[in-house]
Amino acid sequence: MDFNIIGIQRKIAPMREALLQHSLYTRLDSLDALRRFMENHVFAVWDFMVLLKALQNRLTSTSEAWTPSKDPVARRLINEIVLCEESDLDINGKPSSHYEMYLAGMKQCGADTRAITRFLECLTKGYALKSVVKHNLAETEPHIRHFLDTTLSIIASNKAHVIAAAFTFGREDLIPDLFTQIIRDLDKKVPHQLTAFVYYLERHIEVDAGEHGPMAYEMIAHLCGNDEKKWQEATAAAEKALQARLKLWDAIEHQLQPVVH
Repeated sequence: MDFNIIGIQRKIAPMREALLQHSLYTRLDSLDALRRFMENHVFAVWDFMVLLKALQNRLTSTSEAWTPSKDPVARRLINEIVLCEESDLDINGKPSSHYEMYLAGMKQCGADTRAITRFLECLTKGYALKSVVKHNLAETEPHIRHFLDTTLSIIASNKAHVIAAAFTFGREDLIPDLFTQIIRDLDKKVPHQLTAFVYYLERHIEVDAGEHGPMAYEMIAHLCGNDEKKWQEATAAAEKALQARLKLWDAIEHQLQPVVH
């Protein structure tokens, strides 16, 4: 592995460990708690696609007047990841994005999808993502808006290596390993209500560990090359993304704390 990648991993290790050891996980001890978690976390699942498509837009040609992009290696890597994340096969063997798989898991266990649905409806109506977040057109919670705004600020850098770093080090690679055993234990208590979510998590583990993780590292190494400034910017973006995740976790845990009368 590239020594610069190892350097980023060491730099972000304390924040990653804070996420791995976060007390939020002890709160996910009931189906109701899991539902409330998913109602918040689904925005991060959707937001992951925003980072992914931002990278695709910058590393490939997505306009009608197609021309070959300058970097064929990065182009292939990002298109391989997009293919799976946007058009994978769901638990029934039908084409589905991972976001749609997550939504199916929410519906199966009875989680409320109205907040994320309102959010996407605003985008479908033609409102710009920045406007939806800035003016809270979908009436999302403050901690969700902060998380989304962090992603927007990273994308606003218009630097592919910065976006790639946030995508690789600060996103979904943490989730599956953390939650799979918790969800399996809950699934035993409430049979047939979490099978879609378990499938989503297991599929994430499969593609992230075996395919997307190594691809993302290769993409960052290729984008940064021997440019020390780019590596510093990539490190800062990784830290920023993890800080946003920690704040999101803190806010969700606060929601799950019992009310003291």
